[in-house]
Amino acid sequence: MKPLGAEVEQELIQLRGSSCDKHKEEQVKLYCLDCNENICLMCSAVKHRNHNSVEIPEAADNFKSRINDDDKTILSAVDALHGQTGEAKQDAVEFRNKVENVRRLVLATGDQIKSTADKHISDILEELVLVTTESDKQEQSVLEAYQLALVSMESFQTYSRELLDKGRPSDITRAACELHDRATELLGNDVTAVKYHPPHVTFTPVDVTHLNLIGKLTTSTENQPGT
Repeated sequence: MKPLGAEVEQELIQLRGSSCDKHKEEQVKLYCLDCNENICLMCSAVKHRNHNSVEIPEAADNFKSRINDDDKTILSAVDALHGQTGEAKQDAVEFRNKVENVRRLVLATGDQIKSTADKHISDILEELVLVTTESDKQEQSVLEAYQLALVSMESFQTYSRELLDKGRPSDITRAACELHDRATELLGNDVTAVKYHPPHVTFTPVDVTHLNLIGKLTTSTENQPGT
């Protein structure tokens, strides 16, 4: 499973040289606030003459603070996703235990009635298997969404920390805006809104003296109390 935007992130964190893109013999000295790019003194005098610009180390210090803030927010989102993943798995275990209890009750009730109820028992068990299968699919889908978001966020963290730890000021200023946009995109995709909700499953046995049916399996997709 490939993280969203992995190619973009790899391109973002590429550490480039500090020479000017337009004037290869010149070193970048300034950061143009209007164009969001590193420029050399020749660029500043020509193309960016009336633009607002600051020295690259000053701009890098400002971007470091913003990247650190984004990183902390991403880390918080990662922690929340880890917690929610555990809750989803626990809910799935409890759901399967309930399904097993229902299955046993169905069989225990079926054992008390005549063979004419065997067909009804088989139908209910088949319905229970279908409900379990659908719930398993939902659980798997939710966990895959969580995992995809975790991989993307952890990948962002790895790249951003590498940039901050190893990158030069000019590297930071080159990548800062796109990094911030990527962080905003990751946080805007609220994967925590997707939750696993196993259906309610109950089995209501009938009085075994009535041989017309064995009972009724009921399921519900409504959220359980407290979730």
